[in-house]
Amino acid sequence: MANRWLVDLYRAQDGDMVDEICWRFYEKGQQPLAVERVYEANPGLARLGPVLSAGTLVNLPELPRPEATPIIRIWG
Repeated sequence: MANRWLVDLYRAQDGDMVDEICWRFYEKGQQPLAVERVYEANPGLARLGPVLSAGTLVNLPELPRPEATPIIRIWG
C-alpha cells in the first residue's frame, strides 16, 4: 500500500532526521503532516531512532498540494 504513494526515494546521509528531510523536500503548505505520512509510508523507520544512518532509504510519499491563500487588501 505504501508504494502507491511513492514519488521519490531519498538515501539518508549520516545524521539526517526525518523531520529535517521533510522540511527540505516538501513545500511549506505540505509540511504539517509530512513527518506522519513519511512514517506511514516507511514501516519500521521509526524503530531506527530519530537520527538516521547513512544509506537508509526513505520513501517520500506524494502529499496534497496546498490550496492558494487569497490575498486580502485592507488598504488600497
